Amino acid sequence: QVQLVESGGGLVQAGGSLRLSCVASGVTLSTYAMSWFRQSPGKERELVSTLRWTGATAYYADSVQGRFTIIRDDAKNAVYLQMLNLKPDDTAVYLCAAGLTYYGEILSGYDYWGQGTQVTVSS
Repeated sequence: QVQLVESGGGLVQAGGSLRLSCVASGVTLSTYAMSWFRQSPGKERELVSTLRWTGATAYYADSVQGRFTIIRDDAKNAVYLQMLNLKPDDTAVYLCAAGLTYYGEILSGYDYWGQGTQVTVSS
């Protein structure tokens, strides 16, 4: 049974930091491209960041460029999202996604999804 479990979300003031974790079981993440998405009420799910493999060049949405960092740890079968200088607009449910052959913005292209972790940034 494949599971991706996110953690690390919470309530933080604007300017604060959070580190999100996505830990997998039943699948070896090193063989998958990994992405972080986020979704807030009334908005479409947004691709935040992608790292195809450890050492690859990461993709970041313009809205988070320079503030967020995606990190993979193959030994721990995990991927992380380090979020700095958080803004109220970053408030969303953050989800990790694994794609064996896909790594873009189309949701149906991914093979596995976590259930998400809530990030709330207050002003």
